[in-house]
Amino acid sequence: MRAPDAPDLYEGLITTRAIRRYRPDDIPDDDLCKILFAATRGPSGHNTQPFRFLVLRRDPDAAEARSILGEGFREAWAPNRVEPADDDLSRPARMARTMNEFVDSIAEAPVIVFACFRSAGQRGDISAGASVYPACQNLLLAARALGYGGVMTQWHRPVSDQLEPALGLPDGVSIVNTIPLGRPVGSHGPVRRLPLEDLVFEGRYGSPASWARDPEGTRYTGG
Repeated sequence: MRAPDAPDLYEGLITTRAIRRYRPDDIPDDDLCKILFAATRGPSGHNTQPFRFLVLRRDPDAAEARSILGEGFREAWAPNRVEPADDDLSRPARMARTMNEFVDSIAEAPVIVFACFRSAGQRGDISAGASVYPACQNLLLAARALGYGGVMTQWHRPVSDQLEPALGLPDGVSIVNTIPLGRPVGSHGPVRRLPLEDLVFEGRYGSPASWARDPEGTRYTGG
């Protein structure tokens, strides 16, 4: 069932934010099944579907992997970590607090999804591995439609040598993205990106497309 305020497809595409703070609510099996079904409908080269998804719930069997993952996230964020003053309400300060909370609490996220690449003797092949990403975007859009949120990360990488054995990953399977999911603290809404005219050209690279104009009221990255 769609969330009561579920957006239509286009609205979902332009308002699905990276969600890094989650309510403690579990995700029911039926909703999780719908989210992962949508993910597996993602396109892939030659329809080979080299992606595999490994889901961690909050149960004792997942404790070791969640603990390792928390270490990886904290290690990855450490060079950028700052502790803003309590009275600093600027956008950078708010983002810093969100990121600090995110890495400190990742091990308690309601659901953690590992998007994996299953190679056929071509581990690390970027053209095949790229087929994982449409599936991940489908996953996030389906979560949005059902009232959840998540974010794609690669902060498992500092601890991948520990994490992959803890998850029982066989040879030829590696983690591409770590995607925590849950009911958002806060909300989805219009995302900030670069102006369309900076990203879309016509005829030749760098040549403006006269029709490429952002909708009125669009807000931009850094603004």
